[in-house]
Amino acid sequence: MNTKEIKKYKEKLKLTRRQREIIVGKLLGDGHLESMNNGRTYRLKAEHSLKQKEYTDWFYQEFKEWILSKPKKKEQVVNGKVYYKYWVNTLSSGSFRFYAQQFYKDGKKIVPKLIHRWLTPLSLAVWFMDDSSIKSKYHRARIINTQSFEKREVLRLIKVLEEKFDLKCKLRKQKEGYQIMILAESADKFAGIIKDYLCSSMKYKIKGLD
Repeated sequence: MNTKEIKKYKEKLKLTRRQREIIVGKLLGDGHLESMNNGRTYRLKAEHSLKQKEYTDWFYQEFKEWILSKPKKKEQVVNGKVYYKYWVNTLSSGSFRFYAQQFYKDGKKIVPKLIHRWLTPLSLAVWFMDDSSIKSKYHRARIINTQSFEKREVLRLIKVLEEKFDLKCKLRKQKEGYQIMILAESADKFAGIIKDYLCSSMKYKIKGLD
């Protein structure tokens, strides 16, 4: 497509409710919104390790009409060690501007004050797929990595998880910041909320839970 054709094509695009829920989860996790024109339009970028190729492909399928190029592999060198990433961008569009206004302040990602309105089971599943870990193979608790957010913002997320989803959570201090621990007593309930939304390669994250 040439520039004129792309502009005309984008005018016909409209985010679905499902896509909006996925955006919320991605922005709580590893997703990023980027603007090349001082905030008039934004594109959503998903980037993960090559090991999570299936998950990136899942995102591509969910936003296929918004993406002109298939996911690509790239090489990244950090401290002399080579890492392989797999990434994809959406088209730039004013449709993403609302989310940039809510999730970014002075160029830094934040937790919106109205996150309780937008966090759904699908959003929660995407957030978990993006940015979670298992405490240990012997423990049922699940960890969501929220170290990039301020303590008050992590507490805001915990409040939503407790009040909206009835999950028992704990603030967990780490050297880099704060994590959310979904306690073992709520692990089965948590798995039940998100399991139907997880792509197959991510189901290991709830293995052993009902």
